[in-house]
Amino acid sequence: MKKIIINAGRDKSLLRRHPWIFSGAVKSVDTAAQSGDTLRVQSVDGKFLAYAAYSAKSQIVARVLSFSEAEVINEDFFRRRIRTAIAGRTSLKGTTDAVRLIHAESDGLPGVVVDRYGDVAVLQLSTAGADPHCDLLARLVIEEAGVKTVYERSDADVRELEGLAPRNGPVAGLPLGAETVIDENGLRIAVDIANGHKTGFYLDQRENRALTRSLSNGAEVLNCFCYTGTMSVSALAGGAKSVLSIDSSGPALATAARNLALNKLDASRAEWLEADVFQALRKLRDQAKSFDLIILDPPKFAPTAHHAEKAARAYKDINLLGLKLLRPGGHLLTFSCSGGISADLFQKIVAGAALDASVDAQMLRHLSAGIDHPVALNFPEGEYLKGLLLRRA
Repeated sequence: MKKIIINAGRDKSLLRRHPWIFSGAVKSVDTAAQSGDTLRVQSVDGKFLAYAAYSAKSQIVARVLSFSEAEVINEDFFRRRIRTAIAGRTSLKGTTDAVRLIHAESDGLPGVVVDRYGDVAVLQLSTAGADPHCDLLARLVIEEAGVKTVYERSDADVRELEGLAPRNGPVAGLPLGAETVIDENGLRIAVDIANGHKTGFYLDQRENRALTRSLSNGAEVLNCFCYTGTMSVSALAGGAKSVLSIDSSGPALATAARNLALNKLDASRAEWLEADVFQALRKLRDQAKSFDLIILDPPKFAPTAHHAEKAARAYKDINLLGLKLLRPGGHLLTFSCSGGISADLFQKIVAGAALDASVDAQMLRHLSAGIDHPVALNFPEGEYLKGLLLRRA
């Protein structure tokens, strides 16, 4: 079997079962190894460390598939991993028909994400190690999850770092229908699988949409970076007096209006504003507007730690403005999905924003992705979504 040999003293993270091998830790790789190959990882003295999928062009040169020397990386291996991942989502049955079935490294399948929307599974492959298994994974997902369609959304920018071209299209099963509508806690939501963000939708915010609903009765709500308006729909379903939703995308707002109609909610309580959120927040501040509940769920400002400083300024700016617009006793739900911003740093940024806004606030809860986005204890990088629920004093 082709091998990758780790430099002496650089195997500590592997011994702690962290699944990433960075190029700086590598002494040598078999010259015959190709991106996508499964390699035997060993120390300089020949000790087995792991089996890992190779990526020749990435700084993360290999990602561990198994730490067991007895493991055979074949179809049965992938079937077992998929079956185990799906079994871990059974607690969500009855509350929604839209679930993340496979969450990459945290489910032992690096670079593989599978999201289920009713009878459709969306497959997203982000690494050179996962890419060659596309057809096999699609077939196994149909067999194990019982879906009728597998559609691929391997078009995230991160594929560039792996030397991979983007892909977007059907893989297996029946073609996509004219519209995909999911059910989440009794609300109907239209999902644009072919063109929407990520795999078509933000499944990771399910529990935070339910929280929004619980906080909204009688409230005047401001939802920033609203995308397709699912937080807004949740607020209106929870009895919000009014919801102002802001996003820079006209097509996203059109889908938001569609989601409102799907749930037969009172359109007179909803206002959709196509605008730059930063500029809109400043305008609302200058107009002395205020709200009982504000949601700040921006796109990824810092994909890596390299972008953290610039992103921190943007997060501080929107949170400062949001806190100024929040009425005493009101609630702020604020989020970061940036991998380059840690939970500790995000909390410090928001605390700094409150200080600059001359606002006293209490932190009521730390927020994160739903239980179908598990985080392996040996892979804390899997916890990308972090949020805070605050109450203004």
